[in-house]
This record gives sequence, structure tokens and C-alpha cells, in this order.
Amino acid sequence: MHLAPALLLTAVTLAACAPMARGPVAAVPVADVGAAQAQRDSLRLPYSEADVTFMTDMIGHHAQAIMISRWVPTHGADSSMRILAARIINSQTDDITLMRNWLRDRGRPVPSVDENGVVTPPKADPDDEHAGHDMGHMGHSMAGMLSPAQLAELDAARGEAFEILFLQRMINHHRGAVTMVQTLIRSEGAALDETVFRFAADVEVDQSTEIRRMLHMLLEKGGIPPA
Repeated sequence: MHLAPALLLTAVTLAACAPMARGPVAAVPVADVGAAQAQRDSLRLPYSEADVTFMTDMIGHHAQAIMISRWVPTHGADSSMRILAARIINSQTDDITLMRNWLRDRGRPVPSVDENGVVTPPKADPDDEHAGHDMGHMGHSMAGMLSPAQLAELDAARGEAFEILFLQRMINHHRGAVTMVQTLIRSEGAALDETVFRFAADVEVDQSTEIRRMLHMLLEKGGIPPA
């Protein structure tokens, strides 16, 4: 039996479009696909030099808070102070990991921080046009940072004198972090990256909450709140 020309053309077309037989295809878990896509999307989101400066500087800012918090158990502070210090160390260590990953994912210089809060700036890459800019911001324009003289004074104190001085200095240190967030938000084109925006918002809320907690502790110890 012969097929009509139109039917023959249809049969040939369908045969050509039919999928060829293939071996089994490995299924990719939906969660893995979603995670990979989310990472690609995050790297495509816009970020500014103000974002890079903020994340780089905040690593150094957090590192100093960790450093002086580690003095609390060795300088005669009470249990409430030790709980406060442990909370600061834990939360800001996690923050530093987030900030270092953010910088690394975008190919920017990444400072290193050891467990004692000592910062090692990244080595400048001569082929990286941004390296000098990023390095130049390490240690500058960080509100609330303790000076070498203030660090030495705090390190020399013990007992209740240390507790009061620690609270006064850490309150100002936290206020400095809030100021850094506000400076970022006022910068044109900054905090459009979702990670930067969420992190900055968390810093402002968390540090403001801890400021109120430390002011209460300071007043209980008979200390005078810093101006």
C-alpha cells in the first residue's frame, strides 16, 4: 500500500524529530542545581567599591573586638562578662568567615584573621588594579577602633576596673560599627548586593542590641557610660 505524498512527508518529518535512543542520564539533585544557580546569581549581582571597603574594613573592626574579648577570662572579669565576651567572639568569628568568603568569591584581596583576632592584610597582587585600593582601606576610616594607647590601658587593667573599661570601650567600638553601616548605606550604589545588604542590616541590629545590654551592665557596675 502506497502512502499519499502528504502523509509520507508527515511520516518522514516525525521520524526525523523523534529522539534518538540514549543510555540512562544521571539525575542531578534539584537542591544541587538550585544551590549552583544561587551562587551564580549572587556573583552577578552588582556591588560597589564601597561594598568592598565596608567588608574589608569590617573584618579588621571585628578582629579587634575578638582580640580584646579574649582578654576577659585572663583579666579577672566575672561570669557575666565572660558570657558577653564569648557571645562577641562567636558571632563576630562567623561574620568574618562570611566577609572573607564574599571577598574571595569576587576575586578581591582577603585579609586573614587568626583565632586571637590578629589581622594579616592580603599581599597586593601587582596585576590586580583593585589591590592597592583595598589594601589602602585596611586600618583606616574604621570608627570606634581602639588606639594603641587605649589597648595598652585596657590590657593593664584587672578585675572591676577592667570590666568597666572594657564595657566603655566596647560600647564605643560597637557604635563605630553602626556608624560604618550608616556610611555604607549613604554611599551611592552601595548595598545593592543582597549579601552585603543583609549583613549590614544584621550588624546594625545586633550591635545596637549589645550596646543596650552593655550599658545596663556598665550601670550595674557603677561605671559611667561613654559620651
